Amino acid sequence: MINTAFHQELRQSVRSICKKYPDAYWRELDERRAYPEDFVNELSQTGFLGALIPEEYGGSGLSVTEASIIMEEINRSGGNAGACHAQMYTMGTLLRHGSEEQKRKYLPKIADGSLRLQAFGVTEPNTGSDTTQLKTMAVRKGDKYIVNGQKVFISRTEYSDLMILLVRTTPLDQVKKRTEGLSVLLVDLREAVGNGITIRPIRTMMNHATTELFIENLEVSVDNLIGEEGKGFSYILDGMNVERILIASECLGDGYWFVDRATQYANQRVVFKRPIGQNQGIQFPIAQSYIHLEAANLMRFRAAELFDAGLPCGKEANMAKLLAADASWEAANATIQTHGGFGFAEEYDIERKFRETRLYQVAPISTNLILSYVAEHVLGLPRSY
Repeated sequence: MINTAFHQELRQSVRSICKKYPDAYWRELDERRAYPEDFVNELSQTGFLGALIPEEYGGSGLSVTEASIIMEEINRSGGNAGACHAQMYTMGTLLRHGSEEQKRKYLPKIADGSLRLQAFGVTEPNTGSDTTQLKTMAVRKGDKYIVNGQKVFISRTEYSDLMILLVRTTPLDQVKKRTEGLSVLLVDLREAVGNGITIRPIRTMMNHATTELFIENLEVSVDNLIGEEGKGFSYILDGMNVERILIASECLGDGYWFVDRATQYANQRVVFKRPIGQNQGIQFPIAQSYIHLEAANLMRFRAAELFDAGLPCGKEANMAKLLAADASWEAANATIQTHGGFGFAEEYDIERKFRETRLYQVAPISTNLILSYVAEHVLGLPRSY
């Protein structure tokens, strides 16, 4: 399944687009902290960002396995799929739990790129990963919800038309389980920004277009409620396994990019009248990084295979994300070390990718939380939080 002819053709198609956006393109965007509009538009128009949308709604109807290959190839080509990956998995909430009317209204436009669903409003300043404690409230008044609250580290809000917003519709002290009383709203940012939502960009160490949102008396039509009121937490969880698999794929793309760059440089760089790649002190870290990437790659495909078959894959998706994030970070460090001082020079692009891949030790879920998940839900150890 991993090396089918179609998958190879898919890889080549993504690479052909990425060749139009070389290192210099991403380097210049990074310098300005700018969004890759041209790249994202082309990916949308060629159907790659609509990969998971069924054909009946104008998408490609591909599997998560194939979507993961698309994300991997973007990063493996030196790009940054973080600029657009959310559209792959956030629309799943709408696809799986939205009404037929909602799906007919939005999915075809998301598939053809005329609408962007890139923003996913969950995290809050005082709750972090403890999603059930979020404070953003939506109170129903007639045919509208009035929303008040704050979100942080919400990426691509400035470049998205729509946002999936998780809110509390029943106060925490009025529910039996802390996972109850949360709801999902589909917010049209074109109308909401300046009319209830204020966006404050957050400058970070990588070009990730992340923001803080201040929500004050935002009006959202009841028609934009996805699924049933109060069941939003389970809807969000549905998409998290896909998110983990796709992020793991991006980490793999980064890792293979690092190994390629380190190998090329180690073969070319001559010190003490010999290529530095002849030294085991250079060889071994690169080789070990590659071995760990290959192992993580297998877990990625295993998780995707299970998801595509409709089988439980929480364990595998989380482990794939942790293994791939660790392997890409290991490869990044080996590549910096191989390049020496040149690894810190912008023109080599190593430092840019180094900063980008470091994010995945923390987001969209930290490696520590994955370890806690495996300890509790796989090994049966006591809950640690």
